[in-house]
Amino acid sequence: MLRRRGVKHVVPFSKPVPALRAVRTATPADGVGTSPGSSASSGPAASGPASSGPASTGRENLPGILFGVGAYGLWGLLPLYFMVLQPAGAVEIVANRVVWSLVFCAILLTVMRAWKPMLAAGRNPRTVGTLAGAAVLIAVNWLTYSWAVLNEHAVEAALGYFINPLVSVLLGVLVLKEKLRPLQWAAMAVGFIAVLVLALAYGTVPWVALALAFSFGFYGLVKKGIGSRVDAVSSLTIETAVLTPIAAGVMIWLSMTGAATLTSNGAGHFWLLVASGVITAVPLIFFGAAARRLPLSTVGLLQYLAPTLQFILALTVFKEAMPPERWAGFGLVWLALVMLTIDMIGGPRRGRKLRAAAAAAV
Repeated sequence: MLRRRGVKHVVPFSKPVPALRAVRTATPADGVGTSPGSSASSGPAASGPASSGPASTGRENLPGILFGVGAYGLWGLLPLYFMVLQPAGAVEIVANRVVWSLVFCAILLTVMRAWKPMLAAGRNPRTVGTLAGAAVLIAVNWLTYSWAVLNEHAVEAALGYFINPLVSVLLGVLVLKEKLRPLQWAAMAVGFIAVLVLALAYGTVPWVALALAFSFGFYGLVKKGIGSRVDAVSSLTIETAVLTPIAAGVMIWLSMTGAATLTSNGAGHFWLLVASGVITAVPLIFFGAAARRLPLSTVGLLQYLAPTLQFILALTVFKEAMPPERWAGFGLVWLALVMLTIDMIGGPRRGRKLRAAAAAAV
């Protein structure tokens, strides 16, 4: 800290300027959305290491953008994968996703020779407890999303990931006591009105959308306690390991009752379900690669690709209804997101002004 004669206040240079407070990117559980301070983890749905700052060269930016588009593009196309898994239901899909993700993560850790950091994290009771809480939230998110896609609620599922940034901001205020800027407050008000309009449009509260948005929002909040101490693959390994006993039990129960489709619908169906481990982990790895190369604001913009693709698929492939009143509600949600995005993009400029003012005061 520096003090100058005639200047009554102290300027703390060690404290970073909060350029992008309250809107921080997370990995989608099934792959979409933002959450407060999340580290990359199991990915519509998904949660990622934050970018440390703008990439220094265009050469670094291009691969980062390609990785980001790949991650959010794959998450956005996830509904197509769930549809080809029929007649498997949501419960069986999630159970297989958990088990085969753990198997794939074990293979990845072996190939990358990265067992040491994972085991170190696993020996820390506090870390395991935090990741266990995250695992429960991500299981709720995965199950809700799978059920929504398979039961003609893909539009509402996309809505959940569109409003997730608004939920993240809300949690930042209520839980982390963050202070919002005027444009952020305005976006929250518009988002609240949008939920009311959509409730009237659906004839009920859009529970699927809210369940997805809040489960992933709280997932990001829980992962904030982990930060960058645990890498993405180790985090996904521990989370799926926590869930695997339950998932394996569900798979056994489904098999005993004759409801399982894993081994009863041919080799193609079997391998499609087994591939859920790869389909879970690959976008996560892409996201981590993008987050290391791109500014946080760029990653924040890319995250809208996933729910946009999901929304388009719901209308064009799944032929779900979209009456005018739903368009009105979605329009308000998109307006709120535009307001948040404008505020987020303006963050670096505000940061520069604050640093300039601090330097002038010394």
